[in-house]
Amino acid sequence: MLKADKERVVAELVERLQTSETLIVADYRGLTHKELDDVRGRLLESGARLSVVKNTLTKRAAEQAGAEALLELLTGPTAIAFVHGGDMVAVAKTLDDTARSTQRLTLKGGVLDGKPIGPDAVKGLASLPPVDILQGQVLGAIVAPLTSLLGLVNAPLQGLVGLIDARIDQLGGEAAPDEAPEQPADEAPEQANETTTNETTTEEAE
Repeated sequence: MLKADKERVVAELVERLQTSETLIVADYRGLTHKELDDVRGRLLESGARLSVVKNTLTKRAAEQAGAEALLELLTGPTAIAFVHGGDMVAVAKTLDDTARSTQRLTLKGGVLDGKPIGPDAVKGLASLPPVDILQGQVLGAIVAPLTSLLGLVNAPLQGLVGLIDARIDQLGGEAAPDEAPEQPADEAPEQANETTTNETTTEEAE
């Protein structure tokens, strides 16, 4: 490779290292070109680019980019998945599935938020649910306490409203103190009968 080509490759690697949120490193030794191309295609769908570059050039790029955490992973044939704005869980799952199905790809580890992670951590990422489901679970965990809090706040208010409504119904059913109760309609005939009887008795006495 010409010096100019090496310089171009290193510059591209520096840019990727500086803009990627997550790096996952694997030893691709034993994979066929077809298998490697298949992994590349699946990683692109998840928003990651797989690069196979000589370790000497990658080390130069890592030093220039300040990605020292990557240096210890650059041993043997190395393939690096650069995740920039993609789904790191899907990327980890793709590489982990490939490692298990081919029995040739080997996970070395990676760099997450500037910190090195081991192969077990990559497998842990691969076991997580997809990002959209994970976001929903996190949102649910945030909303649930707020919903409970609103319930606690609303409960006393609802109780107060219920007491006020009950008191209004009670007052509406009571007669006002200055209102005299109406005389039952069936008492008038009885008084009339008593008057007639008294008059009859007086006439007989005369």
